[in-house]
Amino acid sequence: MFQYEFMRYAFLASTFIAITCGVIGVYVVARSYAFLAHTLSEIGFAGAAFAVFIGIAPLWGMLLFTLLGSIGVGELSLHSDQKESSISAISALFIGLGVLFLAISGSNSRYATNILFGSIIGVDKQGVIQLVVLSVIVLLMILLVQRNLNFDSFDHIGAIAHGVHTDFVGIVFLISLAMSVAIGAQIVGSLLVFILLTLPSSTARHIGRTIPAMIAWSVFFALVGVWVGLYLGFITNWPVTFFIATIEVVIYLVVYGIHVVKHR
Repeated sequence: MFQYEFMRYAFLASTFIAITCGVIGVYVVARSYAFLAHTLSEIGFAGAAFAVFIGIAPLWGMLLFTLLGSIGVGELSLHSDQKESSISAISALFIGLGVLFLAISGSNSRYATNILFGSIIGVDKQGVIQLVVLSVIVLLMILLVQRNLNFDSFDHIGAIAHGVHTDFVGIVFLISLAMSVAIGAQIVGSLLVFILLTLPSSTARHIGRTIPAMIAWSVFFALVGVWVGLYLGFITNWPVTFFIATIEVVIYLVVYGIHVVKHR
């Protein structure tokens, strides 16, 4: 399997993607941002389609749209009384824009499928370098604000009482989340990137008793999903995203079931 260059690139890229999404995912779940992550994935689809339309790499279009969308949608989710309805409307708008951009760019259905569901054969050396650099930037951003981010994510009221600049922390996290969506979509696609941002971390919450433990378990489950998914996709020629999604769901159900039995 590793004799093929595209598989080596795919494994290297997916490793950094899993680590990034595993770390970010812990805070996505803690801050109840799962719906926001899903919305950003749809905004990312529109960004990738727009990039195709103007003739640049889909990654840069996704980054542009998710960065702008994360701030706007994040603020809306915090300050709107009708945040679910408002965010749903924004999701619908960007899905429509994505379809429009693909239609007027003349791209075929296969290209659209790659944007939505990812493609392991589409990761080249330059793409791997870009993903690794962006992943490192995201992890460094989280590391720089991690102490306050931990406080704000798991005890928001206490963080405010202790003078933590929660608005600044929130903006840094939204930017990190937006970049993680754009990065993760390169393997699992814009439609299902929220899987890596929510399921491994949701599973980890049932096992880890501390924040570092939850992060470690989340990264571990994300790595298992993408590594095994890539292997199964290679030997079966079935979509990698299907395997990643199935593996993460099975792991979550097993861990959750054990958790329920233990606490009866």
